[in-house]
Amino acid sequence: MLLVIDHKIEGEVRERMLVSYYRYSAARSSSDSNLDDICKLVRSTGYSTLAGAKRPPNYPESYFQRVPISKTFISMIVGRLRSDDIYNQVSAYPLPEHRSTALATQAAMLYVILYFEPSILHTQQAKMREIVDKYFPDNWVISIYMGITVNLIEAWEPYKAAKTALNYTLEQPNIKEQASRYGTSVERLRRQVQQFLKEGFLREEYVLDHIPKLLNCLRDCNVTIRWLMLHTAESVYDPNNKRLRQIKDQVFIDSKYNPKTLFQLLLDSAQFEFVLKEMFKQMLSEKQAKWESYQKEGSERMTELAEVFSGVKPLTRVEKNENLQAWFREISKQISSLNYEDSTAAGRKTVQLIQALEEVQEFHQLESNLQICQFLADTRKFLHQMIRTINIKEEVLITMQIVGDLSYAWQLIDSYTTIMQEGIRVSPFMVTKLKATFLKLASALDLPLMRINQANSPDLLSVSQYYSGELVAYVRKVLQIIPESMFTSLAKIIKLQTHSIMEVPTRLDKDKLKDYAQLGSRYEVARLTHAISIFTEGILMMKTTLVGIIKVDPKQLLEDGIRKELVRRVAYALHKGLIFNPKAKTSELMPKLTEMAATMDGFYRSFEYIQDYVSIYGLKIWQEEVSRIINYNVEQECNNFLRTKILDWQSMYQSTHIPIPKFQPVDESVTFIGRLCSEILRITDPKATCYIDQINTWYDMKTHQEVTNKQLFSEIQNSLGTFGLNGLDRLLCFMIVKEIQIFLDMLHRNVLRDKAVMDTIKPFQIHVNPVKGIVANSSKVYSAAVAKTQKIWSSYQDSILKVGQMQILRQQIANELSYSCKFDSKHLAASLENLNQSLLADVEAHYQDPTLPYPKDDNTLLYEITAYMEAAGIHNPLSKIYITTKRLPYFPVVNFLFLISQLPKVQYVKNQGMVCKKSTDPIDWPPLVVGLVTLLKQFHSRYMEHFLALIGQFVRSTVEQCTTSQKIPEMPADAVAALMFLENYVYYAKLSRKVVEAHVPSFIFDEFRTTL
Repeated sequence: MLLVIDHKIEGEVRERMLVSYYRYSAARSSSDSNLDDICKLVRSTGYSTLAGAKRPPNYPESYFQRVPISKTFISMIVGRLRSDDIYNQVSAYPLPEHRSTALATQAAMLYVILYFEPSILHTQQAKMREIVDKYFPDNWVISIYMGITVNLIEAWEPYKAAKTALNYTLEQPNIKEQASRYGTSVERLRRQVQQFLKEGFLREEYVLDHIPKLLNCLRDCNVTIRWLMLHTAESVYDPNNKRLRQIKDQVFIDSKYNPKTLFQLLLDSAQFEFVLKEMFKQMLSEKQAKWESYQKEGSERMTELAEVFSGVKPLTRVEKNENLQAWFREISKQISSLNYEDSTAAGRKTVQLIQALEEVQEFHQLESNLQICQFLADTRKFLHQMIRTINIKEEVLITMQIVGDLSYAWQLIDSYTTIMQEGIRVSPFMVTKLKATFLKLASALDLPLMRINQANSPDLLSVSQYYSGELVAYVRKVLQIIPESMFTSLAKIIKLQTHSIMEVPTRLDKDKLKDYAQLGSRYEVARLTHAISIFTEGILMMKTTLVGIIKVDPKQLLEDGIRKELVRRVAYALHKGLIFNPKAKTSELMPKLTEMAATMDGFYRSFEYIQDYVSIYGLKIWQEEVSRIINYNVEQECNNFLRTKILDWQSMYQSTHIPIPKFQPVDESVTFIGRLCSEILRITDPKATCYIDQINTWYDMKTHQEVTNKQLFSEIQNSLGTFGLNGLDRLLCFMIVKEIQIFLDMLHRNVLRDKAVMDTIKPFQIHVNPVKGIVANSSKVYSAAVAKTQKIWSSYQDSILKVGQMQILRQQIANELSYSCKFDSKHLAASLENLNQSLLADVEAHYQDPTLPYPKDDNTLLYEITAYMEAAGIHNPLSKIYITTKRLPYFPVVNFLFLISQLPKVQYVKNQGMVCKKSTDPIDWPPLVVGLVTLLKQFHSRYMEHFLALIGQFVRSTVEQCTTSQKIPEMPADAVAALMFLENYVYYAKLSRKVVEAHVPSFIFDEFRTTL
């Protein structure tokens, strides 16, 4: 346990874990806490698993001596381990050359325990020689626990006695002899096992007659595989150690090591072992029933023969013979009296009965009668079968379980993964043999679970779950090659279907039939499709299997594999396809989205094509996985705006079996959705573009060229689907919240806490009160207040325009989602609208009469329907409350001053509406209006009323002043702009016209419209 802890958890990490436990544990104050002992035991040893790290001096004996153990006790254990076979393994390996494999578990135990008594390793030459001669005469690489391997050459280097004793094993002739012996065994054993595995060879009679031969073959296979796997593993030889390199090279050369051949032997022997085990299990379960049926058959035959010799039975030319009649009756009774429970006595008696039946045939000259001979032969056959059947013992299964142990390869097997995958790619039916190998590997779980089980520990389930989970994860890793190969073939199919094969028209001239046939391309599609279905068939042949305690369903495994490969490819395509160059003269956005739509359509069509051949729900998988990828990326992007980040293990979209890959960011955005959003915001920047609301189009302010239009959102819908648009919408929400928070901070800092600004605003508020009146000398009053507050408006303008720009984008997204929902899912759209209206009606009714029902606090209905509505575009972003706010003094006045400071920058153009006057001082009108609508929406409605009243007062005062000063009064530009603002405000905020007519007389509105 200590070695595994040091191997798996670095010393520093252990110490930090203990410190954090100590800090947060309530038990630390108790007097009986043994935390000090634990700290002493697991503090850092200086050991590191990193490549090139040197072993600390006196390691691991100094580590083991931290808790003293009685010397006598250790001496007794070492004595028992040296002399006895404490695990009783030798009976399973009777051959002397298999002795070191039989004692391997004991050898691993002894290797560890010797470090508790390092004097044996250092000085006791005789004991070490005895240990090496018994346990390590032909091996120097051992597995100590669940695939953790140790090379004794390196491990015993610092110990004189151990090193000297091991040198006898490491003499060149011995290494050569062992390596060549095991190397030559591989081919011989492969041929032998393949012979056994031929269809129809392993019949029940053959197996029962040749149990020792079959078990010997299994032993040879497993011992050979074990020795070669351990002694040729790259991980056990330090590449910086010259001696180790030489020994490794010698083993490779003398054994003619070929990993593919060795792996093939492992596959075949695992399959052979699996078949034999299944046969034995079946024979054991049927043993008693078969034995009793053979007994009954034999007894009946004898009774029938007795009746033949009675002279009554009409069997041709058989004379009456009372002696034989009585003798056969007696034999029949003897057969019936055989006892199944007492197998030894029954076996002896059956042999005697067979001899008696052979003798009666000779002594009484019964050979002449073929029918009697046949009866006797049949009875002898049944008696033979009874002997065979009673010899089916459970010990054979136990021996096979011991011999077939593969726990030493728990980690080494990973080095054969590429060979397995290559084999599956070439022949998918190899999966059935791999199933046997995985089941063989599952037998390794017995090692960690045996003692836990014996101790009746409650940890049995969790440990089983862990190791079974690890093994299933490895099975998934190996079999992932099947979906990978399928997708490679799919890519070729899609390429052929989109670029090579022409669409056949509904009417076709017969002379053009040959052109449209395209037999070569169609044959290639058929060949690739067949390859895909073969892969599917291969994995489904595995059948449902219990790996450890986890049931592995191959259909589920295939589906998960296809999902994993789909996620990997789609995520990579989205990551690579949506990278933009912000310095490009013309934006790359539309071409890249068009390209991405084609790529996604290719994936979609391939899934549609493949689903029938591999028996999966293609559309369901496609929608689930694409939505998961996009939602996960949106979640990661939104982490930038959260104090408490959502980590991968907390994410509802991330999965262990089907992970969504993470890519290195290429700019300040974390994911592709962030890059897409940044690019859209860049090209629709309100300081560089002018948005025309009537046609939903953005134009460049300088060149007057179209930058983008509502087609952009249709293209996003085509490439990323509803999930992409919805994700983009969610990300914009987070950005708006952030921007409003920045705005409020700036308002507090630059306005409310700035004495000079407040000294302007306070007198101004007094001056304009009451708002129902008219401000005398208005132009001076307003221009003086604007001039004194000029410095604060530039950052104020930035925030409001950004919020307005993002709100306009959200509106466009909602329009696109609403359109596509009504077009593609009209029933869903209608249901949602009806449900929404019903809910609103119920809520309104409740507020009029509180006795009527209302959704309780724990009812998630309103929250859940909001998500549906936003996904279907049935919502108005401008009426959304983004943040909770406190009361802000002077807020309407500050906004009013900001607005009138911006009015001189815009002018009314008949066919475009309000546009920027000078390109040197750019401002876009719709984002300005929408930004102010959004901002005021976050506060109490009285702020909005006060704000509108101030604008109304401004219009009335300006108009009043111009009528008194001019003979033929003309509406001032600022008043026109203010009236346009009011009209637009009412339009965007969806207010009644009466709201503004309360502040501005309707005749002014009518007059203003005639002047435009």
